[in-house]
Amino acid sequence: MSGLPALPALSSASLASRRETVADVLREAITLGQLPAGQKLTEAGVAAQLGTSRAPVREALRQLEQEGLVISYPYRGTEVLGVSQEEIENVLVPVRVSLEKFAFRKAMPRLTDADYAHLESLVRDMAVAAEAADAASLADEDIRFHEAVVTLSGQQHCLQIWRSIQPRVRSYFRRDASHYADATVVAGQHRELIDALRAGDERELDRVVTAHINTHFKATKDPAK
Repeated sequence: MSGLPALPALSSASLASRRETVADVLREAITLGQLPAGQKLTEAGVAAQLGTSRAPVREALRQLEQEGLVISYPYRGTEVLGVSQEEIENVLVPVRVSLEKFAFRKAMPRLTDADYAHLESLVRDMAVAAEAADAASLADEDIRFHEAVVTLSGQQHCLQIWRSIQPRVRSYFRRDASHYADATVVAGQHRELIDALRAGDERELDRVVTAHINTHFKATKDPAK
């Protein structure tokens, strides 16, 4: 197993803090592809590499299994789960379209000037990341934008569903962000979403949200899969 940074001070923190730190390190390594699909993870191996005990590693792996990033098999241990193109096309994209169309409609009449300013700041951060060719940051800002709108919708069940799929959405965003022919267009695509929210036309908003999610999917789809 490779790709995990050493964390010599980890063992001195509380169990909850160590669990979160281990989960963060593993999650980052998975979404960056440093731990590829099928990579076997053992409590002892991760604990030794991160300089901690097995207890926080065990809890972190359980957390990542709930997020859909790893899977545990009886007598076989834990493996990293990849995000297949089939899952993106048939599960994640359709779920996102339904969820985000509803959330964007609900958010539209609730957004304040401060909310729009926050969304605009996320778009500016996307532009900065694109100019710097920082694909990972671009993907993360993209995720933050969509999560912000879902949160601002005030629909707690939507937010719950979003957070249940977010780690896998983030994983395919991170994986595919570097495939954009022109990453600078991403900020513009999100400005279109803001314009549609400001316009106040629900039907047009539905169209723009659906086109946006499918544009990302089509732009990053690997034709060989």
